[in-house]
Amino acid sequence: MENIRNIGIIAHIDAGKTTLSERILYYSGREHRMGEVHEGTTRMDWQQEEQERGITITSAATSFLWGGVRINLIDTPGHVDFTAEVERSLRVLDGAIGVFSGVEGVEAQSETVWRQADRYHVPRLVFVNKLDRVGSEYFRVLDEIRQKLHCLPLAITIPIGAESEFEGVIDLVRMKELRFEASSLGTKVIAAEVAAERREDALRRRAELVEQVAEHADEVMALFVDGKEIPAEPLLRAIRAGTLARRWVPAFAGAAFRNKGVQPVLDGVVHFLPSPADAGAVPAERVKDGTHVEVQPDEKQPLVALVFKVQVDSHGELSYVRIYSGKIERGSNCLNPRSGKKERIGNLYHMHSNLREAIAEAAAGDIAGVTGLRFSGTGDTLCDPSRPVLLERPRFPDTVISMAIEPRSAADRDRLLEQLERLTKEDPTLALEVSAESGQILMSGMGELHLEVVRNRLERDFKVEANIGKPRVSYRQTFEGSARRRARFERVIGGKEHLGSAEIAVRADPSARACTVEAEDMNGVPPNWRPKLEETARDCLNSGGSLGYPFVQVRLSVRVPDFAPQMTEVGLIMAVKEAFDLCEMDAEPALLEPVMRFQITTPDEYFGPITQDLTRRRATIDAVETLPAIRRVEGTVPLSEVFGYTTILRSISQGRAAMTLEPVGYAKAPEEIASKLRS
Repeated sequence: MENIRNIGIIAHIDAGKTTLSERILYYSGREHRMGEVHEGTTRMDWQQEEQERGITITSAATSFLWGGVRINLIDTPGHVDFTAEVERSLRVLDGAIGVFSGVEGVEAQSETVWRQADRYHVPRLVFVNKLDRVGSEYFRVLDEIRQKLHCLPLAITIPIGAESEFEGVIDLVRMKELRFEASSLGTKVIAAEVAAERREDALRRRAELVEQVAEHADEVMALFVDGKEIPAEPLLRAIRAGTLARRWVPAFAGAAFRNKGVQPVLDGVVHFLPSPADAGAVPAERVKDGTHVEVQPDEKQPLVALVFKVQVDSHGELSYVRIYSGKIERGSNCLNPRSGKKERIGNLYHMHSNLREAIAEAAAGDIAGVTGLRFSGTGDTLCDPSRPVLLERPRFPDTVISMAIEPRSAADRDRLLEQLERLTKEDPTLALEVSAESGQILMSGMGELHLEVVRNRLERDFKVEANIGKPRVSYRQTFEGSARRRARFERVIGGKEHLGSAEIAVRADPSARACTVEAEDMNGVPPNWRPKLEETARDCLNSGGSLGYPFVQVRLSVRVPDFAPQMTEVGLIMAVKEAFDLCEMDAEPALLEPVMRFQITTPDEYFGPITQDLTRRRATIDAVETLPAIRRVEGTVPLSEVFGYTTILRSISQGRAAMTLEPVGYAKAPEEIASKLRS
């Protein structure tokens, strides 16, 4: 287990994640051809949609050997529409490489994926890429990382030359210059002593590195105080200890597309990032009584594994699992404690992008592909029936955009619904709703690109042709006030009299992300009825009342203060619904619209027209940063104002500005929008 590393590559779109992945596979000997994003020949971007667009859409897993260590690598998307792929990957990884462009530095999605890694306490390395580009500057990017991401980058390698004269890197730990032979596509690394003209600067940078490390490493501090030369080995050990404690992030310089600086990053993965044994025990919850337990990384313990991804194709479903303890063997049985269902493991694979390599078993610390799971999806735990426990599930953002989707022929409707349901199992941020009244199919996701990719997959992979309507904002509602109302239901239904009386109380809860439903004062109500009453109250919130948009940030309590034996379950359910309707009228419902955080990078000459256009779109500009020859504008804007904005921005800037959008929450919609929706 000490010789395994489970790592991911995370970054803003176009920072060079997949290019770095392709070099890693080539230099490790895993691939004998170096794929290129712009040619659509990469191993990791294997879907046709990815190859045509030149972006990563779905996370791809692979494994290879480097320095006697098995590295399981996941290349994740950089586009915000596919942030769920990053979320579920980071949930099961022990370490990560954050890639930053040497020109653009810390961009919007860089901050998002960094926060995701912080949430799961993942130690990281930094690779500053594209140092051969005009405007690139290694130490400026490290300063941005320090200021914006609130962490300490340690420069392990520094560049030799800049921009078009970037030649290689200096390894500050071993004090060697490293160049990468062009004729071998960078495979051959040529090490040499640091040249005299660079030695003074390199020694100064190394002294800064040693001083930062010595503050937290007694062995290095003792040598430092005595004025002795610090050998490489104790320095590497100290850097590793601080990286595992997330005290700092080792930083590496390079230009992956030019085949420079990649091998030191791989050495850094082996030296500095944790093995599953280093990552230690993971928290879990015992199913029997809900108590906290810890799952130890030990293959001799009972099985505990997490399904973190489901991949659907024409051949069926493939589930990706991270094994935290015990072993999974082909043909063995395990338990899904959430559903209480037993699962039988079909085949086991080590994945190499979309290629499957059959294996007989996988043990604690490993990541594997599994077939044969019938009752398990993303976030489910698989465990030994003798020790049922639940692991923490990945958390995914709410959908912000909806589109109507319909088959191009009536005969395709059932197939369309079937394939959409399969895709929702694969993608936790894709939601499906079928109107009971009109039969219209509504598909919700993270953005226009997300839903467009889903439609293309339906047509290409599943041969179902569909039309998608115009995008619609996924509004929400909340209550600005509070209310408490009681309702009594008494009616004959199907020849039987049903009686019920219930009281509902609602109030705004701005600190909560979702809604909270509580059952109170249920004396006398049969215990098996109570979950149904809570579920009914939750359905009232989700159905959206009179406007039809789900409620958020609401605390609701259900009470049956005067239960009588003649009351029925149906009567109580109907009383809950009627009491909620009365509360809705009294508690001042407010319409909420999704708000996006934007970041626009534009040449100076287009800054004025772009900011004027943003102001017209109800945008709030929070920060303007001046970089060499470009401006970076950040702020928030309602989603409804930026549908199709990429095309508009391209027109304003003659194709030279770029924009990213990320959902950040909801804000009260203007009254004119609410009035229009009510009408």
